[in-house]
Amino acid sequence: MSVWRTIVAVAGGVIAATALAFGAWVVALGPLPPLDRIAFSQTVVDRNGVLLRPYATSDGRWRLPATVADVDPRYLDLLIAYEDRRFRDHHGVDPLALGRAALQWIERGSIVSGGSTLTMQVARLLEPRRERSLSAKLRQAVRAVQLEAALSKDAILGLYLSLAPYGGNLEGVRAASLSYFGKEPRRLTLGEAALLVALPQSPEQRRPDRSREAASKARDMVLHRLAQRDAIAASEVMRAHEESMPVARKPMPMLAPHAADDALAAAPASSVHRVTIDANLQKTLEQLARERMQAFGPDVSVALVAVDHATGEIRARVASPDYFDLRRAGQVDMTRALRSPGSTLKPFIYGLGFEDGLIHPDTLIDDRPVRFGDYTPENFDLTFQGTVTVRKALQLSLNVPAVAILDRLGVQRLAVRLTEAGAGLVLPKGEAPGLAMGLGGVGIRLTDLTMLYAALARGGEAIALTEQAGQKAATHRLIEPVAAWYVGQALLGAPPPDNAPHGRIAFKTGTSYGYRDAWAIGFDGRMTIGVWVGRPDGAPVPGLIGRTAAAPILFDAFSRAGQATPLPRSPEGVLFAHSGRLPPPLRYFGRDLTVAAANKPRIMFPPDGARIERAGEDPLALKIAGGQRPLTVMVNGAPLPPTRERTVFVRPDGAGFVRLTVMDARGATDSVVVRLQ
Repeated sequence: MSVWRTIVAVAGGVIAATALAFGAWVVALGPLPPLDRIAFSQTVVDRNGVLLRPYATSDGRWRLPATVADVDPRYLDLLIAYEDRRFRDHHGVDPLALGRAALQWIERGSIVSGGSTLTMQVARLLEPRRERSLSAKLRQAVRAVQLEAALSKDAILGLYLSLAPYGGNLEGVRAASLSYFGKEPRRLTLGEAALLVALPQSPEQRRPDRSREAASKARDMVLHRLAQRDAIAASEVMRAHEESMPVARKPMPMLAPHAADDALAAAPASSVHRVTIDANLQKTLEQLARERMQAFGPDVSVALVAVDHATGEIRARVASPDYFDLRRAGQVDMTRALRSPGSTLKPFIYGLGFEDGLIHPDTLIDDRPVRFGDYTPENFDLTFQGTVTVRKALQLSLNVPAVAILDRLGVQRLAVRLTEAGAGLVLPKGEAPGLAMGLGGVGIRLTDLTMLYAALARGGEAIALTEQAGQKAATHRLIEPVAAWYVGQALLGAPPPDNAPHGRIAFKTGTSYGYRDAWAIGFDGRMTIGVWVGRPDGAPVPGLIGRTAAAPILFDAFSRAGQATPLPRSPEGVLFAHSGRLPPPLRYFGRDLTVAAANKPRIMFPPDGARIERAGEDPLALKIAGGQRPLTVMVNGAPLPPTRERTVFVRPDGAGFVRLTVMDARGATDSVVVRLQ
C-alpha cells in the first residue's frame, strides 16, 4: 500500500506542479493584445456605405475590416461547416478536435491536423508565429478562451473575416473578394465561397493568380467534403465545380480618387471616411468622361461636378478621366483649377438686372456695335442681331447686351455679389474688375461655378457645396427669387446641342479666350451638373467650343443620371407680359436714359442700410423725390402697379433684408436695401 501511496503522491505532485507551472505560464502570457491597434486599410465610402477607394496599410497590405453582415450568409455556413462545426457551442477550444489532433501527433510524430477552432485561428492571426509546436498550440488555446470571454461569436468571426490571409498582400475576405472577383463578398456563388474558405489554409500555394490548378483542387476539396456531409445538394456542387477560376488579380476600387484623397487629407487619423458622393452616379459619370475624352485627343481632359440642390451635397465629382494618365495630368484636380469661365457668368449679370428692375425677360435690347470707353465687345460669330428681347440675348449668349447691362449695374457690384455667395473669383495680379469680367476675364473653379448655378435652381439662394457626409452647409442670398426664376426660364429655352432634347434642362455654355476652356453648366429641379473640357496646362485647343465640346457631355450626363425633374413653379411677384404690355420703363433697355442728375428719382426714406422695426403687418412707407412720373416701385424685383404718388406703401413678406427700387418713366432708377425686424 505504501508503494501505491507513494505513486499517487508523486503523481499528484507532478500534476500539481504541472498545473502551477501552466498557471504561471498563462499568467505570463498576459492579457489579449489590444484589438483597437490592428492596422486596417483606411477606406473612403459613399453616402450609402459603398466602398469608393481603400488605401493599403503602411506595410503595403490590403486589410479591410469586415463583419458578419458584410459577407454572404452561405459563405459563413461553408466556413463554419468546413473549419469548425461546433463553433457556436464551444468556448474557444473544441476538446474533440484537439483529442483527434493529439492522437494523430502521437501516432505519426508530427502535427497532421491542428484541431484549431476558428477562435484559435483568430488568436494565431493576432499573434502570428511561424512554428507549429505544442507550445504554440497551447498559447492559441489560452488566447482563444480569452477571446471567447471578451467577445461575442460574431465579433470573433469578424476578426477572422478581417485578418485571414488570402495570398500576397491580401488579408481579410473583403480584400480577397474584391481582388479575385471584383466585388464585395455580400453575394457569392457557391464556387467563389468555397474558394474563399479554402485559401487561408495555404494562401501562397493556392493563390489562383499564381497556381490555378492548386486553387481549383482546394476549392473542389471543400465542396467534396461538404457534399459528403450532405451539407450541399449534389446538383449545386456540380455547378460549382464548373465555375471558372480567376486567373489574375483585379485592381482595388478606385472611384472618386481625388475626393478620396481630399477626405483622407482632411482627417488622416480616421479609418473610415464617409463622403456625400453616390457611387452609382460617380461610376456613370467617370465612364462618360472616359468615353468622351477619346474624341478630344491625348492631351485634353474632362471634369464634371454633380450637385444636389436641396443640400448642396456633391453627388459626383470627376476631376479627371483617368487618375493615372500622366499626359492628361490625371492627378491634377480640374474641378478646382482656376480657369476662365467664358460666357458662363452672363446669367448672373441678367439676374442682377432683373432684380434691380432694369430689365424684364421681354424687354427689348439692342445688339449692335458700341464702345464702352476703350472696350468694344464683339459677339463670338462677329455678327450682330439687332434688336432682340433680353431673353433671346441670354439664350444666344450675345456679348454687347450683357456688357451694356453690366455697365449699368457696375462691375464691382457683380464681383461682390458672386464673392459673397462663396465663389472665389481671381483676377490677374494688380487688376481691378472690368467689363471684360462678364465675358470671362476672371478666374473661377468649376466647383464654384456649379455652386452659383445651383443657386439659380434654388430660387437665388446659394448653398456652400460639401463633400463630407453630415456637414451642414451655409446659405447666402445671391439674387432674389423672381430674378432667379426669370434666368432659369430663359436658360430652359436655350437651343440645345444637336440631337439633344429641348426644354429638358436650363443650361449655359461658355468658351474662354483662345479656345482654352469649354464649359456647360445646367440644372433641372433636382440636380446641377457642371462640365469643363480643356488642357490641364492651359494650352489652346483649336475648335474647342462650349456648345460642341461640353454641352453634349452635359446633356448625356443628365440623361444617365435619371429622369429629369421639372423646374419649380413661378414665385409670387413674377410679371407675365410681352414687350408692348410691360411698364414703359421696362419696354426698351438703353433708350431715353439721359436724365439730369437733379431730376433722377431718389428714395428719401428709408435710407440705404437702415434697420426698421415693424409692428405686425403694418405697411412700410416709401418716400420718393424727383423722377418723371409715373413711377414704378419694385419690392425684391417684383413690380407694383405704376403710380403718380410720391409716397408709396409697400408690404414686404416677413422680416429680413428687402431691396426697394423705384424707376421713373424714362427708366432712371434708385435702390436701397433695408433690414426689417
